[in-house]
Amino acid sequence: MLSLTAQTRIRLARPSLDLAAAERFYGRGLGLEVLHQHTATADTEFSLLMLGLPGATWHLELTHSALHRTVPTPSADDLLVLYLGEVVPESTVKHLEACGGVRVAALNPYWDQWGVTLADPDGYRLVLCMREWTA
Repeated sequence: MLSLTAQTRIRLARPSLDLAAAERFYGRGLGLEVLHQHTATADTEFSLLMLGLPGATWHLELTHSALHRTVPTPSADDLLVLYLGEVVPESTVKHLEACGGVRVAALNPYWDQWGVTLADPDGYRLVLCMREWTA
């Protein structure tokens, strides 16, 4: 049996067609920091962008390869949910839209009741949820 704990590190990895667009959305738009960035070279065929918050036990890793054309295939129910514990200001939604996001209706109406759903530049869904996460 695995020994998972609250400190177990999590990496959510996804392919991206445009790392600069993803950085605008998640970095400038959402406020995540670039933790690491690498551009493909002759020795390494993948470019990557790691975004998150310093000291957190998770990060979002986006990769791109010109050699291995992996097209993102998000569904309407592939969600990255952030539990904010407060109402999402419309100015935040507008800012994320200006940074490349598109406000979309959630597949599950629960998310429209409790938050706002945006598609990132690759089509993956980000939910800003006004509820708090309680364990």
